[in-house]
Amino acid sequence: MNNIICACGHENPEGTVLCGNCGRPLTKEAKDLKLADMRYEGSARRSQTYNKSIIDKIWNFFSSVKIGVTIIIMILVAAAIGTILPQVLYVPASTEADIAAYYERVYGTFGKIYYELGLSDLYGSWWFQTLIGMLGISLIVASLDRFIPLYNSLKKQRTRRHESFMKRQRLFALGESVGQETLTKSEAKLKELRYDVKREDGALLAEKGRFSRWGPYVNHVGLIIFLFGVMLRALPGFYVDETMWIREGETRAIPEAPGYYLESKDFILETYDKEQADEVFGDAIERVGTIASNYQTDVVLYKKPESALPGQTENLEEVKKESIQVNKPLKFDGFAVYQMDFRLDELKTMHFVLSNKATGESLGDLAIDLVNPETTYDLGNGSSVKLLGYYPDFSGFENGEPQTKSPVPNNPAFLVRMTTPETPKGETSFVAIKQTVEPLGENAYKLEFQNVDTRDVSGLTIRKDKTLWILALGGLIFMIGVAQGSYFNHRRIWIHETKDGQFAVAAHTNKNWFAIKKELDQVTEAAQLPLYKDQQDSESQELKKDGEKSS
Repeated sequence: MNNIICACGHENPEGTVLCGNCGRPLTKEAKDLKLADMRYEGSARRSQTYNKSIIDKIWNFFSSVKIGVTIIIMILVAAAIGTILPQVLYVPASTEADIAAYYERVYGTFGKIYYELGLSDLYGSWWFQTLIGMLGISLIVASLDRFIPLYNSLKKQRTRRHESFMKRQRLFALGESVGQETLTKSEAKLKELRYDVKREDGALLAEKGRFSRWGPYVNHVGLIIFLFGVMLRALPGFYVDETMWIREGETRAIPEAPGYYLESKDFILETYDKEQADEVFGDAIERVGTIASNYQTDVVLYKKPESALPGQTENLEEVKKESIQVNKPLKFDGFAVYQMDFRLDELKTMHFVLSNKATGESLGDLAIDLVNPETTYDLGNGSSVKLLGYYPDFSGFENGEPQTKSPVPNNPAFLVRMTTPETPKGETSFVAIKQTVEPLGENAYKLEFQNVDTRDVSGLTIRKDKTLWILALGGLIFMIGVAQGSYFNHRRIWIHETKDGQFAVAAHTNKNWFAIKKELDQVTEAAQLPLYKDQQDSESQELKKDGEKSS
């Protein structure tokens, strides 16, 4: 690319707006402006300089603020759509074995499309993670595209600037100075106001608060770190938030915690006693009946030996026993297991008796385990009951076939074949709670319900988050950047002695013009400098007068 040679002889990279040495405007657009564009000190940004190779085009694409804002809007819209239906995380684990079927059954065609598009697991979907990655790239590229030229221009600031640079500052003054030691008095007063002062060759540059210019870039660094932590959550082992339902007496593998098993020994539910409850709980009990004061699961944590073969669950090593209560989780190896929910009196075992319908004679009883039922139950004396079908959550018949809503034994039903010495070919019967159907004609024997054993079920949440400190660090850095850019400002004052003995004064700040005016007033009074004029206010007044004349 061709460099731009200023009238002062300084070579500036193509795309530079103001000369890096003297501050002269180098482009027609800059010369037409009454006030200089000081956002990037006129430095050449890469995105405004190169646009030939594919790398240049990618760089320019991601450095655009419009592209960054568009990506943010797309993320916000996607996040909003993700709230229309519950995410997979909040679908009851015991409701449906096939999540896709659950969404279609409960929400219809819309639910099916919602699931197919990955909206049901929005934050773990590849396209949402891609948007997050694109936002991170946009922040990095846009920050580098602006930070590097701004840093270089501020680092290499010249004390003396060209007259055209001075006149294009918002606060500007030109006139005679009464005092003979104007620069010396100005320097002393500016140092008193805590400015860093550089003086050479009849010119003075006072500056303070430069670090505030880096506030937005510190924001970007914090946000990039935060987004990096969010993306890490999609990788195995960094973030776990799983639901686990475990029944009393059951031993289950802990989701996303390889080698660890949990046994539920007992579930305990305690409620407030109406007579002993205070006034607040007493009123609540009157309204809702009972209020839980504590519910907990007494568990044993096991770990599979390292020498065990894959899939082998025998000879588990006990790690520890603990009672999991609300806000008192079981912690191990970076995981935390929380007590989140419970279900009381889930059906465990149903007891039946095989009897003669005419005489009432019993041929034996049987107990069907509703979690792991056997295929055949031998009652002795040539009598047996064979399970032809098991429907844990019976929901009715469809085309003559019994249906089940879920694998949870909420409403168990059985299709059985009963064999006795009198009926060696067997009799078929469909047995459900308060319902018996004899599909092949009237039977001589029946399977009569006796009683049921129940057990409580604990709803546990398994959590592990290795990204929490990354998110916290990103948030902290982001807030530092907010404070840095919001509560501080970059102020500069130039004072030049011209060749004809006059003094030119100019001042600029990136915000809070009232404060720099107040400080410049103090320097003007102390060093007897010419009075400055706010050129932006003057321009506004001129436009207002022109408007009044035309009207």
